[in-house]
Amino acid sequence: MTRMIIAGRQVDAHDGRTIDVVSPVDGEVFTTIPRGQQADVDAAVQAARAALEGDWGRMTALERGRLLLRLGESVLAHHEELAQLEARDTGKPMSTARGDITVLARYFEFYGSAADKVHGQTIPFQKDYSVQLIREPLGVTAHIIPWNYPAQMFGRSVAPALAMGNASVVKPAEDACLSVIRVAELALEVGFPAGALNIVTGLGEEAGASLSRHHDINFITFTGSNEVGVLIQQAAAVNAVKCVLELGGKSAHIVFDDANYKLAIPAIVKGIVHNTGQTCTAGSRLLVQRGVYADFMKALADEFSKVRAGTPDMDLDCGPLVNQAQFDRVNRYIAKGLADGLTVVAEGGIADGVPAGGYFVKPTLFSAPTHDSSSLLTEEIFGPVLVAVPFDTEADAIRLANATDYGLLGAVWTENGGRQQRVARGIKCGQVYINGFGAGGGVELPFGGVKKSGHGREKGFIALEEMSTTKTLIQFYGE
Repeated sequence: MTRMIIAGRQVDAHDGRTIDVVSPVDGEVFTTIPRGQQADVDAAVQAARAALEGDWGRMTALERGRLLLRLGESVLAHHEELAQLEARDTGKPMSTARGDITVLARYFEFYGSAADKVHGQTIPFQKDYSVQLIREPLGVTAHIIPWNYPAQMFGRSVAPALAMGNASVVKPAEDACLSVIRVAELALEVGFPAGALNIVTGLGEEAGASLSRHHDINFITFTGSNEVGVLIQQAAAVNAVKCVLELGGKSAHIVFDDANYKLAIPAIVKGIVHNTGQTCTAGSRLLVQRGVYADFMKALADEFSKVRAGTPDMDLDCGPLVNQAQFDRVNRYIAKGLADGLTVVAEGGIADGVPAGGYFVKPTLFSAPTHDSSSLLTEEIFGPVLVAVPFDTEADAIRLANATDYGLLGAVWTENGGRQQRVARGIKCGQVYINGFGAGGGVELPFGGVKKSGHGREKGFIALEEMSTTKTLIQFYGE
């Protein structure tokens, strides 16, 4: 059994209840976690508040940065152990899990180095006045993180919060939290004061809801579904708490007739099968200019059909889906695509020897005659399902790229420099790639969405601004 981390100690839920953790590889229970509830959330928030008023709150930015750097070093020293935990929880291939842990360490390195480089301002004002703008921590920050990238998401939201001097309470997903708890243990080992970082495990509707509506938190980050994000924002609004929300996407690749196939095709395949398509930034729509549509789809199908899903130790292109609910959801979408008359252009395969109870699904490439042929082109599937559709003009491509409620990511494939800029600027989303897709974590690159993909920004230096507030000091020094 794994335990929570509250006030620097490993603890069970206050009432002793637990949750079974099921392996996505074989569908079997392999451990349990505490089922935290309101009392456990209260204890964690109180511990965080006490840390702010104690040793953690008295630390300088330099000292905080050094602790984050030490934690990054510890993550690398325990790299394989953490990767094994990540793969066991999520079912992802070992190479993917190892990459996630490397990115986790990078978050602590980046924000550890940045902690003492957040400067204030001096503002020119009236005669005999000195005006300073200083940046301060928000206080107790709450972080509700998902199951698809638990280690990466932990680093993405918690590292900048700690760098700015906040004390944090983290509610990881009940489906995948083992790596997060282990990193919190490492944080204590390298010297983080008790209460600076607390982990409460449990169900979203219990521990997550209790945390999001807690009267003594000052900020919330959440990555997950739009529906849950709305609930969290409503709960936070009661206490006037700021939120940064990343709520999914329906990102489009736009392939023009002058695209470089050798660059585009591998990136498009990887962009939908990586992490078994369980990625907010997955390139789940493909818009291809009509003149090259047939030729491009043939080349893409050849590559797509080579994709294989397997267990973590097989280290293939993707693993299983994370749980039974996700397995059922993706299969429903595939069935709906067929019922809507979409054409299956190619399928990946499932490796021989995978356990019968695992949540494995064949990656599927569909072709649609028009963008309004099926809801598969507008709804987030969160699985290895890619739907392609032809377009005619540049304006048509931009219109179709924007024809969803989401706006997280996009990609433009063309050798025409002017078109690259016009289309990239025309797509309504938070991040656009030109002749590429994905950045191996992209720790330095500001990230977030528009429309129903959420609001606020993570990653890069801008996250330090999100995780802090300003205070204006106005001093009269005249007579």
